[in-house]
Parts: sequence; structure tokens; C-alpha cells
Amino acid sequence: LVHVSVTGPLGEPVTAEYGILKADGTRPKTAIIEMAAASGLHLVPMDKRNPCQTTSFGTGELIKQALDLGVQHIILGIGGSATNDGGAGMLQALGLRLLDKKGHSIGFGGAALSNLAEIQLVDLDPRLQHVQIEVACDVNNPLCGERGASAIFGPQKGATPEMVKELDAALAHFAEIAERDCGKKIQDQPGAGAAGGMGGGLLLLPNVQLKAGVQIVLDNLKLAEQVKEADLVITGEGRMDAQSILGKTPIGVARTAKQFNKPVIAIVGCLREDYEVVYEHGIGAVFPIIRNLDDLPTILKQGEQNLISTAQNVARLLSLK
Repeated sequence: LVHVSVTGPLGEPVTAEYGILKADGTRPKTAIIEMAAASGLHLVPMDKRNPCQTTSFGTGELIKQALDLGVQHIILGIGGSATNDGGAGMLQALGLRLLDKKGHSIGFGGAALSNLAEIQLVDLDPRLQHVQIEVACDVNNPLCGERGASAIFGPQKGATPEMVKELDAALAHFAEIAERDCGKKIQDQPGAGAAGGMGGGLLLLPNVQLKAGVQIVLDNLKLAEQVKEADLVITGEGRMDAQSILGKTPIGVARTAKQFNKPVIAIVGCLREDYEVVYEHGIGAVFPIIRNLDDLPTILKQGEQNLISTAQNVARLLSLK
């Protein structure tokens, strides 16, 4: 693990970490970077969550730090972000110039994209030409529109309905300028809307592939071999809802288990009313863990004990004769 100080989502320093896998006979020197470590929602207090202002600059700094260590391959996870800036901050940290009409760099945050007039590639870090970036992307949402980054994921990051409209228009403008200046169409690409549009921004870099994050993990863990002899497979998620079937981990686990006709249950933080759609995708039963109504900070502190309690009850049910 490498610990570094980078720019957090509010523009203030935060300590983040990423992993390095040394080269061996099957892989080159690889960095494993989690966007949330530098630009995650957990780094922003509830009363300061505003995706019009939060930036992904720190994620770009992590990538640059990895390049300094001579990596040839990057696996980048883009879940859990506090941002809705289309990866603009990340791109700026890597040398891409995002300029307004006066030739000045635009500011941080998703709303600042509405001021974008030109994208210049000349100062983009040249080392990116020689690095493969494999992006672990949990969802296939496009950049804009009713299924886009702002509409689907903006509210959980603090966006009001008015902000959602502003951010969606800003991302659409960003996509238009990107197509003109970079020759890449990102607006409707599956996965471009992931992590507040980070998926779309990454597509402006060379040698980038957006892949189902769960598949990258399952392949590396060789999960199929693990569940082949199992009696029961247990998966989990913070909140299970209809979004869960859009490429998230529990469904990937369920599909792997169903190859061997293994039963699957999910233990989750909480549920939304539309969660039952997961039953059509291989999950047999779902158990939420929250025991008592309380404010969110208190419930989060109780997470470990609530999980233990629910798991014990599931085990007791399974042991009934």
C-alpha cells in the first residue's frame, strides 16, 4: 500500500492510499486505485455535500503518483464518488487543459463544466500512452439524460432537483466540447455516467477500457472455483434496490453461483421498495440489517453489530430441523 496526500473532493488535502502489485510472469507492474479513496462521498460531511462543487482532482493525482512509480497497468475502481464533474478534475490533474472563453482553467465541480469553451491535449501526461487503464465500472448508465449520472446518482450526493438539471446540462456541454476537440463521443457510451461521469472523462485518455467492475474482481478472485463446492453463497450490499441489477456485485456473485445451481442470499444495509427485481436475477432471499429506527450517523455506527445480529439469525434459520 502507498499512502499519499492528495486533493479531496472539497479541495482540501486528504490522505489516500492505493496498492501496487509487482510485475510477475502473468502481469506487468500494476496499480490498483480506488477513486473513493481520494474523491469519495465518505470524505464529505452530510451538510457539505454539493456535487456542483466537489472535484475528482485527487483521483487524477493518485494516477499520476502511480505513473511516477513506473506502473504499466492500472486497475481503477470508480464507485462511491462524491463528484459529478465528468472526471474533469481528474483530467486536469493529468495535464488536460479545460479552458473557459478567456483561456483560463475552469474551476472545480460539476457546475464549472458549463463554462468550458476548449479542451487542449498538448500537456496531457505522455506516460499515459504507455499504460493500460482497466476501469472497474459497476453500472452501464450513459453520461446524460434520465438514466445519466446527474439524474440517477446526483441526489445521493446532495443534488437538489434544480442541481440535477444544471449538472446534466453541464455534462452534455462537456460531451459536446469533448467530441469537437478530442474526437471522442462519450455522451451515450455505456458506463460513461458512472461515478458522476468519471467513466466518460476517462474515455478521453488513451488505452482505457470500461469493464464490469464485478467481473474484474470475480475473475481475479477465481470465484467460480470457490463456489463450486459451496452449499450456500452469501453476498451483500449497502442498499439493495432496482439499481442493483445494473452490473453491481451481488448480481455478479449470483450469476456465478447459478452456474453451479447454488442458492444465494444477500445481507444488506437497507432496502428500497423496488428491490424485489433482484429475485429475477438469481438471488433467493434478502435480509436487511437495521434493527432500530434512528438517525443515520447512529445507524452507521451500529453497522457491525447489526450485521452480526442478522447473520446470526440467518444461521439459526438455516439450522432449524
